[in-house]
Amino acid sequence: MRSDRQASHGQLAQVWGDTVDLRHLSWSILMGIGISVIGFFAASRWLNSVVESRPLAQAYAMLAGLAGCVIAGVICARIFPPKRVVTEEDVASNPEWRAEVLRELEQQPGGLGSVSDLPPAVVQELKALKLYELFVTPGATQSRDGQ
Repeated sequence: MRSDRQASHGQLAQVWGDTVDLRHLSWSILMGIGISVIGFFAASRWLNSVVESRPLAQAYAMLAGLAGCVIAGVICARIFPPKRVVTEEDVASNPEWRAEVLRELEQQPGGLGSVSDLPPAVVQELKALKLYELFVTPGATQSRDGQ
Protein backbone atom coordinates (compact mmCIF):
# COMPACT_ATOMS: atom_id res chain seq x y z
CA MET A 1 0.00 0.00 0.00
CA ARG A 2 1.46 3.33 -1.03
CA SER A 3 0.20 6.75 -0.01
CA ASP A 4 3.06 8.99 -1.21
CA ARG A 5 0.82 10.80 -3.67
CA GLN A 6 -1.93 11.34 -1.10
CA ALA A 7 0.28 12.52 1.77
CA SER A 8 0.78 15.97 0.22
CA HIS A 9 -2.96 16.69 0.42
CA GLY A 10 -3.10 16.55 4.21
CA GLN A 11 -2.20 14.70 7.36
CA LEU A 12 -3.10 11.00 7.09
CA ALA A 13 -4.03 8.87 10.09
CA GLN A 14 -5.40 5.42 10.90
CA VAL A 15 -8.95 5.45 12.27
CA TRP A 16 -10.72 2.13 12.91
CA GLY A 17 -8.25 0.37 10.62
CA ASP A 18 -8.74 2.75 7.71
CA THR A 19 -6.56 5.55 6.32
CA VAL A 20 -8.14 9.00 6.60
CA ASP A 21 -7.15 12.58 5.88
CA LEU A 22 -7.55 14.45 9.18
CA ARG A 23 -8.76 17.59 7.42
CA HIS A 24 -11.48 15.64 5.59
CA LEU A 25 -12.34 13.81 8.81
CA SER A 26 -12.81 17.14 10.59
CA TRP A 27 -15.07 18.44 7.83
CA SER A 28 -17.03 15.20 7.85
CA ILE A 29 -17.60 15.41 11.60
CA LEU A 30 -18.72 19.03 11.35
CA MET A 31 -21.04 18.24 8.44
CA GLY A 32 -22.46 15.26 10.33
CA ILE A 33 -23.14 17.36 13.41
CA GLY A 34 -24.64 20.18 11.37
CA ILE A 35 -26.94 18.05 9.23
CA SER A 36 -28.13 15.85 12.10
CA VAL A 37 -28.78 18.77 14.50
CA ILE A 38 -30.60 20.77 11.84
CA GLY A 39 -32.65 17.67 10.97
CA PHE A 40 -33.46 17.10 14.65
CA PHE A 41 -34.56 20.67 15.36
CA ALA A 42 -36.52 21.02 12.10
CA ALA A 43 -38.33 17.74 12.70
CA SER A 44 -38.90 18.61 16.36
CA ARG A 45 -40.45 21.95 15.51
CA TRP A 46 -42.66 20.49 12.79
CA LEU A 47 -43.69 17.40 14.80
CA ASN A 48 -44.55 19.43 17.92
CA SER A 49 -47.12 21.29 15.86
CA VAL A 50 -48.51 18.10 14.25
CA VAL A 51 -48.35 15.42 16.98
CA GLU A 52 -50.29 15.77 20.22
CA SER A 53 -47.79 13.90 22.40
CA ARG A 54 -44.60 15.92 23.00
CA PRO A 55 -42.48 12.85 23.98
CA LEU A 56 -43.58 11.07 20.81
CA ALA A 57 -42.65 14.14 18.75
CA GLN A 58 -39.19 14.22 20.38
CA ALA A 59 -38.68 10.50 19.69
CA TYR A 60 -39.51 10.95 16.01
CA ALA A 61 -37.30 14.04 15.89
CA MET A 62 -34.42 11.91 17.19
CA LEU A 63 -35.05 9.48 14.33
CA ALA A 64 -34.87 12.42 11.94
CA GLY A 65 -31.52 13.36 13.51
CA LEU A 66 -30.26 9.82 13.00
CA ALA A 67 -31.41 9.95 9.39
CA GLY A 68 -29.42 13.19 9.12
CA CYS A 69 -26.32 11.29 10.27
CA VAL A 70 -26.81 8.71 7.54
CA ILE A 71 -27.40 11.42 4.94
CA ALA A 72 -24.25 13.22 6.11
CA GLY A 73 -22.29 9.97 5.79
CA VAL A 74 -23.46 9.51 2.21
CA ILE A 75 -22.65 13.12 1.33
CA CYS A 76 -19.17 12.93 2.88
CA ALA A 77 -18.47 9.62 1.14
CA ARG A 78 -19.26 11.30 -2.18
CA ILE A 79 -17.29 14.49 -1.47
CA PHE A 80 -14.15 12.96 0.05
CA PRO A 81 -12.61 10.13 -2.02
CA PRO A 82 -10.80 7.19 -0.37
CA LYS A 83 -7.19 7.78 0.65
CA ARG A 84 -6.05 4.18 0.28
CA VAL A 85 -4.07 3.16 -2.76
CA VAL A 86 -4.14 -0.60 -3.21
CA THR A 87 -1.63 -2.14 -5.58
CA GLU A 88 -1.70 -5.78 -6.51
CA GLU A 89 1.34 -7.70 -7.62
CA ASP A 90 1.12 -10.66 -9.95
CA VAL A 91 1.99 -13.69 -7.82
CA ALA A 92 3.66 -15.32 -10.80
CA SER A 93 6.27 -12.54 -10.85
CA ASN A 94 7.61 -13.25 -7.34
CA PRO A 95 9.12 -16.76 -7.15
CA GLU A 96 10.60 -16.24 -3.66
CA TRP A 97 7.19 -15.48 -2.21
CA ARG A 98 5.65 -18.50 -3.96
CA ALA A 99 8.33 -20.84 -2.64
CA GLU A 100 7.91 -19.48 0.88
CA VAL A 101 4.13 -19.97 0.76
CA LEU A 102 4.56 -23.53 -0.52
CA ARG A 103 6.98 -24.34 2.31
CA GLU A 104 4.47 -22.98 4.85
CA LEU A 105 1.65 -24.99 3.29
CA GLU A 106 3.73 -28.18 3.39
CA GLN A 107 4.33 -27.62 7.12
CA GLN A 108 0.58 -27.48 7.83
CA PRO A 109 -1.20 -30.60 9.12
CA GLY A 110 -2.31 -32.59 6.10
CA GLY A 111 0.50 -31.26 3.93
CA LEU A 112 0.11 -29.73 0.51
CA GLY A 113 -2.34 -32.28 -0.86
CA SER A 114 -2.95 -33.14 -4.49
CA VAL A 115 -4.44 -31.07 -7.29
CA SER A 116 -6.36 -34.15 -8.47
CA ASP A 117 -8.43 -34.00 -5.26
CA LEU A 118 -9.73 -30.52 -6.06
CA PRO A 119 -13.12 -29.80 -7.63
CA PRO A 120 -13.06 -28.52 -11.25
CA ALA A 121 -14.12 -25.01 -10.19
CA VAL A 122 -11.09 -24.69 -7.90
CA VAL A 123 -8.76 -26.02 -10.61
CA GLN A 124 -10.18 -23.47 -13.03
CA GLU A 125 -9.62 -20.69 -10.50
CA LEU A 126 -6.03 -21.81 -9.90
CA LYS A 127 -5.41 -21.69 -13.65
CA ALA A 128 -6.95 -18.22 -13.88
CA LEU A 129 -4.65 -17.02 -11.08
CA LYS A 130 -1.63 -18.64 -12.78
CA LEU A 131 -1.10 -20.88 -9.75
CA TYR A 132 -2.08 -24.27 -11.19
CA GLU A 133 1.42 -25.22 -12.40
CA LEU A 134 2.82 -24.23 -9.04
CA PHE A 135 0.65 -26.79 -7.24
CA VAL A 136 0.90 -29.53 -9.88
CA THR A 137 4.68 -29.83 -9.54
CA PRO A 138 5.82 -27.76 -6.55
CA GLY A 139 9.30 -29.34 -6.47
CA ALA A 140 9.93 -28.72 -10.17
CA THR A 141 8.72 -25.14 -9.90
CA GLN A 142 10.98 -24.45 -6.94
CA SER A 143 14.01 -25.92 -8.68
CA ARG A 144 13.20 -23.91 -11.83
CA ASP A 145 13.13 -20.74 -9.72
CA GLY A 146 16.53 -21.59 -8.29
CA GLN A 147 15.27 -22.61 -4.85
